[in-house]
Amino acid sequence: MNGKCAIREVARGVWTFSCPFSRFGVIPFGGRSTAIKLSNGDVWVLASTPLTDETKQKLDELGPVRWIIGADAVHHLYLSAFKQQYPDAKLIAVKESMGKKSTEGLKFDGAWGADPPDTKYGFEDDIKHCFFSGFVNKDVAFFHPASKTMIEADLLFNLPPTEQYSKTGSSGRIPIFGTLSPYQWIHKRFVYSLGTDKEAMKRDVRTVVGWDFERIIPCHGDVIEKDGNKAWREAYKWYLD
Repeated sequence: MNGKCAIREVARGVWTFSCPFSRFGVIPFGGRSTAIKLSNGDVWVLASTPLTDETKQKLDELGPVRWIIGADAVHHLYLSAFKQQYPDAKLIAVKESMGKKSTEGLKFDGAWGADPPDTKYGFEDDIKHCFFSGFVNKDVAFFHPASKTMIEADLLFNLPPTEQYSKTGSSGRIPIFGTLSPYQWIHKRFVYSLGTDKEAMKRDVRTVVGWDFERIIPCHGDVIEKDGNKAWREAYKWYLD
C-alpha cells in the first residue's frame, strides 16, 4: 500500500492519512489515520491505517509521537506497528482491543471501558473524548477545539471514499449501493440499529452535539469540511427526537 495514501493537512496541525481499504475485499470503505500536533509540540495519532514510509516520514516531521490511539474495538490492526516504531508513546484504546492484541504482548497505558469513566489520559487540554459504551463497536469520539474538528471511526460514515481511493485509479464508489451519507435515512437506521444501549447512546450523542465542531474526520469516507455538527445531529436524529 506504499504510495497509495493521500496525506494532507486539513487544518493547522491536523493531518489525515487517507488510504484505500475494502471491507471483505469487495466493498470500498476506505481507511484513515489522523495526526494532531498538540499545543506542547507532541503528536497524537489515531492509528487506523498502515504505517507506510510516507506516513512515518510525515509523523516524524510533525514532532515526537506521544499518543497512539485505537478508536474502537475493530480499528486495532496497526496498533502494534505504531507502538513498535514509537515505543515511548502511550497506547490508549478500548478494552476489547486489549483482548484482541493480548497474543502480541502489546502493553496498553489506558483503555476506555476498563478505566473509570472520568479518567484523564493526559491529552485533554487539546483533545476531548467521549466513549460510546452503548455502541456495538465501543467507539470513541474525539474533539479538537482549536481546529473545530471531530474525529471518529465507525460512528459516522460519509461514503464513497473518494479521497481514500484518489491515488489508486479507482473511483471508490460502492457497487450498486452508491453512497452512505449522514443525511440519508439508511444512515439513521444504520446507527440506530448499532446502539446496544439506547439510553447510553442518547447521553453520548448529546455530549457530542454539545461540542462546537465544523469538521468531521471519519475513518470511512470523505472528510466533512463544514456543518459537521449539523451532519452529526442529522445522522443521530433518532436518538435526539
